[in-house]
Amino acid sequence: MSDFVHLHLHSEYSLLDGACRVKDIPKKVKSLGQSAVAITDHGNMFATIEFYNACKQEGIKPIIGCEVYVAPTSRFEKIRIKKSPYYHLVLLAKNEIGYKNLCYLVSCGYTEGFYVKPRIDLELLKDHCEGLIALSACIAGYIPSMILSGDYDLAKENVLFMKNLFEEDSFYLELQDHGIPEQKVVNEALLRLSSETGVELVCTNDAHYLNKEDSYVQAVLMAIQTGTTLSNLSSEAFATKEFYLKSFDEMNDLFKKYNNACSNTLKIAQMCNLEFSFEETKLPVYPLPENTTSKQYLRHLALEGFEQRILTQNIIFTNNHPKEEYIARIDYELSVINQMGYNDYFLIVWDFINFAKTNRIPVGPGRGSGAGSLVAFLLGITDVDSIKYDLLFERFLNIERVSMPDIDTDFCYERRDEVIAYVKQKYGDDHVAQIVTFGTMAAKAAVRDVGKALEIPFSDIDTVSKLIPIRPNITLKEALVESEQLETLYNNDNGIKNLIDTAMKLEGMPRHASTHAAGVVITDKPMVEYLPLSTNGGVVVTQFDMDTVAKLGLLKFDFLALRYLTIIDNTVKLIKKKCPDFKIENIPVDDIKTYKFISSGKTEGVFQLE
Repeated sequence: MSDFVHLHLHSEYSLLDGACRVKDIPKKVKSLGQSAVAITDHGNMFATIEFYNACKQEGIKPIIGCEVYVAPTSRFEKIRIKKSPYYHLVLLAKNEIGYKNLCYLVSCGYTEGFYVKPRIDLELLKDHCEGLIALSACIAGYIPSMILSGDYDLAKENVLFMKNLFEEDSFYLELQDHGIPEQKVVNEALLRLSSETGVELVCTNDAHYLNKEDSYVQAVLMAIQTGTTLSNLSSEAFATKEFYLKSFDEMNDLFKKYNNACSNTLKIAQMCNLEFSFEETKLPVYPLPENTTSKQYLRHLALEGFEQRILTQNIIFTNNHPKEEYIARIDYELSVINQMGYNDYFLIVWDFINFAKTNRIPVGPGRGSGAGSLVAFLLGITDVDSIKYDLLFERFLNIERVSMPDIDTDFCYERRDEVIAYVKQKYGDDHVAQIVTFGTMAAKAAVRDVGKALEIPFSDIDTVSKLIPIRPNITLKEALVESEQLETLYNNDNGIKNLIDTAMKLEGMPRHASTHAAGVVITDKPMVEYLPLSTNGGVVVTQFDMDTVAKLGLLKFDFLALRYLTIIDNTVKLIKKKCPDFKIENIPVDDIKTYKFISSGKTEGVFQLE
C-alpha cells in the first residue's frame, strides 16, 4: 500500500457538489501511486456499488463511507443551534456489519431526520456504530465548530464521548489544510486535543474534484446548485483551489509536523475490508398457507386456473392443442420455475394482481416476454393463452440463460398506488421500496445550466441549444461533428467555446434524484441489510438504481401506471350505462372493423400503436 490514502472524497453523486466522476476516481488514484481510496458523498451512498466496481477494475481498494449530517439535538427536532441545523461527520465501513449500520444510519437520515439535509443523531449513532470508523470531519464538523466558536471544553467533551462510543482505534481527529485561516486554528486545537485525550490525528483533503484545474468546473456546479451565477457565488463556497486529489508529497508537505497524520490513513485503509457478493440471488418469500410449500401451492393455483380458464370456458380442444398439450406445458413450466427458484416470485405477482382484480383496479392483459408463460395465464397474471397463440416460454425463462424474471404489469393510472400500499402492508414497510433514478445533465440541459451560471445571454444559449441535433443520448462531442453551424460557432466565438467546453465536463453527471416510474423492490430481510434508502416526495426509494439493485441479486417488480387502462375502464363504464351486459372480454380479437380502423392509420392516442 502507498504512503497515503484519501479518506474524504465527494463524487458526482454528491449532486452538484462534487465533480469527481466515479469512473475516473480509481484511475487518478492509480496514477498517483496510491492503492486505496474512500468515497464519502454528502448524506448519501448513491455511488457505492458503481464506485466499488470501478475501483476493483483498476486494482484499487475501495473504502465505502459517507459524510453524514448530524442533528445538533434529536433528529426529530427541526431546530438550529448556533445557526446550524446539522454538523458533518465522516463514517467509513470496516466490514459487512459496518456497511449494514451505515446503510441504516443513512436511511434514517432521510426517513426520520430530514431537515434541510438528511440528518442522524447521537442516539442513532450509539446503537449503530459497530464496524464503523469515524473522522471528525471538516470545519463544519461538531468538534471544529466548537473550537471556532471558542468552546474548547465542549469540543473536548465530544472527543471523549466519541472515543468511548466507537470501537477501539476507530475515532480520529481530522486535519485539513486548504489554505483557509480557520483550518489553521482548528488544526492547532486538534493537536492539543489529541495530546490530552489520546485520540489520534489523521489528515485528509476534502476532495471535490480530481485535478487542481477542475476547481472552475466545481465552481460552475455550485452555481448551478444554488441557482446563482459564477460572479455571485459566495466566496465561502470554495475559498481556494485546493480541494483536489493530492499526491502523497503534497499531503506530507502540509502535515509532516503532525505525528502519524499521513500514516494513519494507511492504518485506517487496512482496517476497512468490505467485500460485496454479486453471485447470490436474494428472493423474497411469499407467506404460504400452513403445511404447504411454494412449489405445491403454485402447482395448485396453476391447476385451479386450468380448470377455470380452460375447462369451464367450453374451449374446444382441436388436434393442434389437445388437453394433454396444456398439461405437458404446465408441467414443463412449473419444473423450470422451480428449478430456477422462482416459485415465490410467481406467487407474489399472482397475489398483488389478484388483490387488484378483486378490488376492481384495472390491470393490463400482459405484455413482454411474460406473456409467453402459460402458468402466468392460468394464475390470472396475464390474459394471453400462450398455447393458443404459440408463444415461447423460453423467451421469458430459460434454464440455459439464467436471468431474473421480469413481468411488466400495467395498473390503472389513478389506483396503482393502492396496489403498492397493499404490498407494503403484506410484506412490511421495511421490506418494500420503490427504486431511485437519476436525472442527468444531457447535452442541451448541460448547455442551458452552464450558460446561466456563466451569465451568457439567453439568446446565445438558445442558439447553441437549438443547433444540437435532436436524437436520444446525443453528446456535445457528437453534436460538434454533426452540426456544421455549431462547429463554426465553437471555432470562432471564445465565449461559446468556453460554454461548450465547460458543459462537456459536466455532461452526463447526475443532477437530481427522482423515483423510477415502475420499479418496486421486495426483500426477504429488512431492506437496509442490503442497501440504503432515501425519500423522494415522501416516497421511500432505494439509493441504488435499477441496474445496481439487480447486480446485488435483489428482485424488482414492475408496477406500471398506465393512463390508457384508466381511459378504457371509464369508457366501459359509460358504455354499460346504455348496454348493461357489455363485457370488453367478449370483443373478438379478430374483429374486422378494428383492424380496418388500425389500418387507416388513425391511431394517435392508442397505446403502443400511436
